[in-house]
Amino acid sequence: MEGLRTDRGDEVEDYAELERVIGFVMKAVEGDIRRIAESIVLKRDDELLGAGEFDLRDKVLRAACHILEATINDRKKGGTKAAARSVPTAAQGALGGTGQSDGSPRRTRATTLDRRGMSSSQT
Repeated sequence: MEGLRTDRGDEVEDYAELERVIGFVMKAVEGDIRRIAESIVLKRDDELLGAGEFDLRDKVLRAACHILEATINDRKKGGTKAAARSVPTAAQGALGGTGQSDGSPRRTRATTLDRRGMSSSQT
């Protein structure tokens, strides 16, 4: 956090936000940490590697999933501060709805057929 912002008020807000996030993260993994510690304590030295190692990795990954879940749920409650960006709809497309970079309407096979049923490229 050092050097990120120059305003002292922002540093205080960042620290408060950090403490809030640490609080809900610790709450989310409290049970996971206990299970990890129990797993380590209850295994003999020769059980720590191999299957015991994979068991420990699974428990750590489960804790990480709980952290992500808690973070997502927190943000759903309105934790984000910035406004959502607007994106073009499928009807508008990335080029503003015209379909052509020069602004002309999009051509389809139906619009290129002349009255005789031949495509304009065949005439």
